[in-house]
Amino acid sequence: MTADSLRGKLLLNEPLARYTSWRVGGPAQRLYRPADVQDLAQFLSELDADEPLFWLGLGSNLLISDAGLPGTVIHTQGCLGDISQLPDGSIRVEAGSSCAKVARFASRQGLVGAEFLAGIPGTMGGALAMNAGAWGGETWPLVRQVRTIDRRGRIRERARHDFEVGYRRVSGPDGEWFVGADLTLEPGDTEAAQARIRELLDRRAATQPTGVPSCGSVFRNPTGDHAARLIEAAGLKGKRLGGAEVSPKHANFIINLGGATAADIAALIDHVQHEVKRCSGICLQPEVRRLGAFE
Repeated sequence: MTADSLRGKLLLNEPLARYTSWRVGGPAQRLYRPADVQDLAQFLSELDADEPLFWLGLGSNLLISDAGLPGTVIHTQGCLGDISQLPDGSIRVEAGSSCAKVARFASRQGLVGAEFLAGIPGTMGGALAMNAGAWGGETWPLVRQVRTIDRRGRIRERARHDFEVGYRRVSGPDGEWFVGADLTLEPGDTEAAQARIRELLDRRAATQPTGVPSCGSVFRNPTGDHAARLIEAAGLKGKRLGGAEVSPKHANFIINLGGATAADIAALIDHVQHEVKRCSGICLQPEVRRLGAFE
């Protein structure tokens, strides 16, 4: 691959802490910010077949190790960010679009049903990959079809039935990643939709630790219960390990007090799991994915 063939930006040994919402993580051997989907396709088509490959949007559901990542990281946020309305009224979004931006765009078009996306601190690529949700809404009920790309740069249109979707879980064809989706929403009142977004953001600010580095919710809610209740019942609100703390405001958030390492956060996640299991018998399952080497 030659630099002249690329329209995006290729960075070497790029620190990843600046790209993650926890503000932790070592360097990427290579980080690529594509100019658009076609540029991404060309970049991937020229990668070695055994090149380790990782995808990063807003970095809100990832814990990247302090040692960093080998191979190549594809950074989509701020790159694959187009949003448009199709003639049939549906919305076409690229994977690097922030969920909050999609919610605002839909409301301006007089479409309702996407307001909950304003409460998800990530991109649509991550939301599609994990069926992200907030305030009673989930991503995949909105999806009409998706676009994926494989590591050889081949782009495909996929129907919803190509994927198995559950609570914070999506599985589909191996070796493909989301680069976009078409969302079906209902016509509604713009002012009401925008008021709903403001209401949800106010609730988020009142109940969650905004303004400090976190990844959003750390654990999935077990059936019939809430992870935050179980963590609080185990006496873990305010628990600290190194520079990481279980938020005193919302027990299902772990925050970086400043100077936390990925190892601190990983150790605190493990401690919370152990203590909740000891106190309640319930094994909490993390929503956050760990990337790289952890002891």
